[in-house]
Amino acid sequence: MQKYLAEFLGTLFFVYVILATNNPLAIGLTLTLVIFLLQKISGGHVNPAVTIAMISNGKLSTNDLIPYIIAQVFGGLAALEIYKKWKL
Repeated sequence: MQKYLAEFLGTLFFVYVILATNNPLAIGLTLTLVIFLLQKISGGHVNPAVTIAMISNGKLSTNDLIPYIIAQVFGGLAALEIYKKWKL
């Protein structure tokens, strides 16, 4: 369960930075930070396409596919809602 929560929070943070800054440098640094912090917990995928690629390469169990994607999608949606609420 910890790895799914990590994916949710990592995706939330990453997508929020994308929406709030629209700055390529900030986005790249945020992605680097998220991957660095989450790599030992969940792999730091924060993207369903990366998750599918990892499963295709045999580096992730197929049992993790749906929970990872759900966590990532809901993380992105939560980031959007937070952004809409706090946007000035």
